[in-house]
This record gives sequence, structure tokens and C-alpha cells, in this order.
Amino acid sequence: MSSSCLLHSLAPVSLNDVPLPSSHSCPSPEAACQQIPSEYSATCVQSHSFTPTAVNSPLSTLLRIRPADFDYLKVIGKGSFGKVLLARHKESGQYYAVKVLQKKMVLKKKEQRHIMAERSVLLKNLQHPFLVGLHYSFQTTDKLYFVLDYVNGGELFCHLQRERVFLEPRARFYAAEIASALGYLHSLHIVYRDLKPENILLDSQGHIMLTDFGLCKEGLEPNGTTSTFCGTPEYLAPEVLQKQAYDCTVDWWCLGAVLYEMLYGLPPFYSRNTAEMYNNILHKVLVLKPNVSNAGRELLEGLLQKDHTQRLGAQGDFMELKCHAFFSPINWDDLMARKVPPPFIPSVVGPTDLRHFDPEFTHLPVTGSLCSHDSAMATNSMREAAAAFPGFSYGPSAGHAFV
Repeated sequence: MSSSCLLHSLAPVSLNDVPLPSSHSCPSPEAACQQIPSEYSATCVQSHSFTPTAVNSPLSTLLRIRPADFDYLKVIGKGSFGKVLLARHKESGQYYAVKVLQKKMVLKKKEQRHIMAERSVLLKNLQHPFLVGLHYSFQTTDKLYFVLDYVNGGELFCHLQRERVFLEPRARFYAAEIASALGYLHSLHIVYRDLKPENILLDSQGHIMLTDFGLCKEGLEPNGTTSTFCGTPEYLAPEVLQKQAYDCTVDWWCLGAVLYEMLYGLPPFYSRNTAEMYNNILHKVLVLKPNVSNAGRELLEGLLQKDHTQRLGAQGDFMELKCHAFFSPINWDDLMARKVPPPFIPSVVGPTDLRHFDPEFTHLPVTGSLCSHDSAMATNSMREAAAAFPGFSYGPSAGHAFV
């Protein structure tokens, strides 16, 4: 599957799908700033301007939410099942990232359950400031549509690749926002399982937005475990590698690996040789150079504890991290209210500024992504689609319904 600099993957990724080392590319700093033609430019509007509520009525009653309600401006991502497009709602002027999936590909690979699980997690994300949320979902005869928050400040991966390392205050800020997002998911009995810099986006103001929920595990009750072998090689916890039952502490291991990478430049046990890297994760002693503060090294030691029962977060989850000395400069109430000034603000001049997206995708034609008959919803085909994806459609409250 192709990877995008800024956009999450379109399908759940197993370890067999993930190359190592990563072939992921980022737009070069010298690349010209890509702008959408001026006729599409508009003032940026805030995310979550609607308060959506679930729509349980049959899809035939949701015809007011359809592909024709949007202008599709650019392709900004591509994956196994379809593409992600920057779109603007014609009436409101709101910008969204619209993920368009081909039903036949989803059905062929028997991924209906993963798609519905991702939708479920996305709906819950509307309640948290550092998680990409779902505004609408609907379907046509041949496609599924996720209408998501649009974020154009770039992947953390790309910024880190350019700068090599972050200063400790900046790394702390990102780690705090990530931890609060993970803690929120855990409070809903969801394990994220795929934290990595590619899945951490920056919005135009410099706050993080966690994305790509295809590997999330829902319904993990307190003291519950799961055992699916999934994730991204560089960030796998030892218990996952050993194919043991694991719990939400795998996410704290991943946070430790990402924080280590922000402070030191590479994941903690990285090797170009996958087998060697796995052996390092299982057996190598963690080495922490002294250019990081004592509190920072102590936090990394706690998060990267190979015994998950002794790992920081094993007893009190997010509360253990909040109380750690490394985060003592953080006012958590202000952080959640997005009142803590980000240490870095991405260079973007508006919602149509695509400089942080991979030109591999932005150069693709939009017309090839959407068939002209998308807006036609044949009754028989729609009944079949509804059977394959029951309860997929979701829309705003009546007060904000599209006309």
C-alpha cells in the first residue's frame, strides 16, 4: 500500500503489509508550495463546527447527504481500498478529508468488520481535541464515504525526518497531547495498537491529531487482554512479538518508542534487519544517552519496560503518566482546552495549502477517483449494500442537515 505524508492509511495494516525500513517519503522543504486554484480558496473554518448525532434511519432517507454535496479539490492520500480527497461542502464552505472506499475491494478482502470498527472508533473521537473525528458517513451503490476532520500541518514523521530530533520541551508537548488521546481511548475500552509518527498529524495551529484507527481493538474491559499480532515493526511491544496476550499497556510502550525517537532520532531498538530489531526489542538493554533530562530518561525507562506488568501505566493507566515528573510543566486542564501554546506552528497559509502532502498523491486526477454515477442510488443495489454494511450511514442532527 502506498503511504502518504500526512494522511493515514485506508485499510487496516498487518505486519505482513509493513515494509522495513519504511519507504515513506515526505515533501522536500524546497518543494514549491502547492495551492489549489484561487476559485476554491476560502477562509479556514474550525473543526467540529457541527454536533453530529447518529442517524438510524434507512439509507434512502439520507439522500440529502451525497457525493454531489461536495466539491472535490485534490487527492491527498491513497490506499488499498480507495483514496482520500480534500473536499469542500458546497453550502457551508467547510473543508473535510473525505475517504472514499471501493465496496468491491472491501468485500473482496472481507474487511467489512474492520471498516465498521473504524467507523465506531471515529464516532467516539468527536469528544476529544487530539483525535481525528468523523462528521458524516454515507454510501452509494459502489462506494463508502467517511467525511473526516481535515488536518494539513503535516505528519509528525515528516517534521521529525527534517529536523532529526526535537528539543525536550517540544517532545514533551507532543507526548502529553498523545498521552491524553490514548488515555481517552483507553477510558472507552479501546486499545489503539498502532502509534507511530506517521499516524500523528499536526493541525495548522501546531496541535497533534491522532489518526488511522483501523487496528484499534474495541471492547477491551479492565483486566481484559487480546492477542492479535498487529502493529508496525519498529514500535511493537515485546509481548506482541512473543504472541502473548496483551492489554492497553502496549500503547504506553509505543508512546515510549515515539518519545525516544523524538529525543534521540531513531526508535529505541531500531535495526535495518527486521530479525535483529525484534531480538533487540526482546532482549537488548535500553540505552539512554545523557543529553536528555533525568526525568525524561526515567519516563522512557518506565514506558519501555519489557515486562508489561511493571510498565508505567500498568496500574493507573494515563493517571500514572500525568503524575510523572517529566510532565510537571504541563497544565493538563489547559492542555485539554488547547490553551497551551504549541512550541511549533506549521507553515501553512490556509486550508488549501497542500505543501505537507505527498505530491505523489496531489498530482493524481480527482476525476478518476469519483465515478460520474456516484450520486445515482439504485434501489436494488442499495439494499445489497445495506446488508453488507448495516448501520454505516451517519449524519448531523436535523438542525444542521444538508439541503
